[in-house]
Amino acid sequence: MANETKRKPAGAAVLREDMTTAILYAAAEELAERGYGRLTLDAVARRAQVSRPALYRRWPSKHALTQALVASVEDNTADYDTGSLAGDVTAFLSAVDAGLRHPLAARIVPDLLVEALRDTDLGETLLVLRDTRRARASGIIDRAVERGELSADTDREMALDLLVAPLYWRLAMVRTPTDPDYLARLAGVILTAISAAGQGAGSS
Repeated sequence: MANETKRKPAGAAVLREDMTTAILYAAAEELAERGYGRLTLDAVARRAQVSRPALYRRWPSKHALTQALVASVEDNTADYDTGSLAGDVTAFLSAVDAGLRHPLAARIVPDLLVEALRDTDLGETLLVLRDTRRARASGIIDRAVERGELSADTDREMALDLLVAPLYWRLAMVRTPTDPDYLARLAGVILTAISAAGQGAGSS
């Protein structure tokens, strides 16, 4: 009948959202403590206090689980439109700073980047994430060009490198803390460098 309520097929698995969230958080904790190389689905299931079938129904391998975890991390670095390049760069740096200083991210990100050199599938996953986020962050450059703050021939690839590389190096590699004054000074240096990247450079 047309007005008959539709039902799920008998026996269909219903994936509870709260359980999925618990598994992803447990995976993040395991990655932070053990690293990708020693990560096992059994250990994640124990930490999340779920059954192995509940986990395997969602992700059949640690690569699939890690891919889901990486994809679940909210990217808030490209959502700012402050009306100026200086404001956008400052907001971007603040978002990256907050993300990289998270206790779990600070331990997970460097490990995944190293493991990606050995694991082709993981490397491809991180490349897709990188390209997606760089494409979003490029809106900062596009808006600046539209406002006339940057030249149309600004080297976008170099500009995007300049946006994140210095802060990543400080937080993830040399593990030196930041503060608002440092971020403000870094924003000024990056603005100068991005402007210089447009002088005689071709867009890519």
